[in-house]
Amino acid sequence: MVSDRLEEDGYAIRPGVVPPDVIDRLIGELSSLAASEAVRGRADRVFAVRNLLALSPGVRELVRLAAVRRAVEAVIGEGAKVVRAILFDKVPGANWKVAWHQDLSIAVRQRRDVPGFGPWSVKAGVPHVQPPAELLGRMLTLRLHLDDCGEANGPLRVLPGSHRHGSLARAEVERWRGEGSAVACHVPAGGAVLMRPLLLHASSAATAAGHRRVVHLEWSADPLPDGLHWHEQA
Repeated sequence: MVSDRLEEDGYAIRPGVVPPDVIDRLIGELSSLAASEAVRGRADRVFAVRNLLALSPGVRELVRLAAVRRAVEAVIGEGAKVVRAILFDKVPGANWKVAWHQDLSIAVRQRRDVPGFGPWSVKAGVPHVQPPAELLGRMLTLRLHLDDCGEANGPLRVLPGSHRHGSLARAEVERWRGEGSAVACHVPAGGAVLMRPLLLHASSAATAAGHRRVVHLEWSADPLPDGLHWHEQA
C-alpha cells in the first residue's frame, strides 16, 4: 500500500493521478502565468512561481480532484488541506540543481513569536518559519508532474528512510549522503511523487532540452497554534 511505503521509505510514486486533458489545461494556464508581467517582474528567469493557489484557478481545481484528494487523504486523513503551492520548471535557461536537504519551512500569514517555531524568513513577500519536526512529520507533499521526467530531466532524488529521524544536522545529512542509497524518481506526465517533507532529497541539472514542470503541493491536516495561520489553505 502507498501509506505503508510512505511510512517506511518516506516517498511513493503514483502514475496516472491526473488525466491528460487536465494536464494539458494546466500547462496552458501555467505557461501564460509564468510569462505574465506579474511573475516576470520578480525575476529575469522564471523557474519557480510561488503563491500558486492565489494565482491559478486551474491549480485550485486540481486540489479538489477526487483522485488527488484520495491519494492524500489515504495518508493524512480527510482534514487534509493544501497549505503551500509552487510551480517548478526546469528549462535550459533556468536549469538548476539542488543539494541534499529537507523541507523545513512552512508559509504563514504573518509572523507571531510562538515557542518551538523559528527561525523566520521571507520568500516572495510571504513569512516562512520552521515549525517543530513533529508537525512536519505529519505533513505530506504531492509533486504532480506535467511532463515526463526521466534521468535526463533532472529528476528528484531521495534517500529512503531519512524522514524517520527528524530535522537533521549538517553532519547527519552528510552521513546519509555517504551511507544511503539514493533513488531517482522517474515519473510520467500526470503522475505524482508523494513524499514526507523531512525526507532528504536533491536534484541534478537536466541534460535534455525542454520542460520539467512540477506542481508542488504541501498538505496538512493540522491547525497552527497561538494565532499562527497557514498562508494558503484549500
